[in-house]
Amino acid sequence: MTKHQMIIILAFFVMLMMSLTAQQPVDINFPSAESVPQTVAPDPLVVKLTQQGQILLNDQPANRSQLVPQMQQYLGSNREGLVVLAADRQIPYEQVVQLLDEMREVGGDRIALALY
Repeated sequence: MTKHQMIIILAFFVMLMMSLTAQQPVDINFPSAESVPQTVAPDPLVVKLTQQGQILLNDQPANRSQLVPQMQQYLGSNREGLVVLAADRQIPYEQVVQLLDEMREVGGDRIALALY
């Protein structure tokens, strides 16, 4: 068998394989943007802990006894809501962790920490 005959036989099998594995078009219906529900996360409830150790809730002075009911109300009415403790970097670590623990008792994993 010569090289030409081998190439012709190889080309025949290549074309045969290509015709046997011809891809059939698949009809795919992708969802439109209107059909996908759009969920907008509510603005987080921001609790600030200032350098002086003062708690600000929505930029208003608050104490720890006012914080718990406000958090419960916010988290109850906003299923996707998040409470953020924004603490000053100059505050001792122990104070930040203590308030963060108290907040997590109320909000669980829906509490986040931010430093400023």
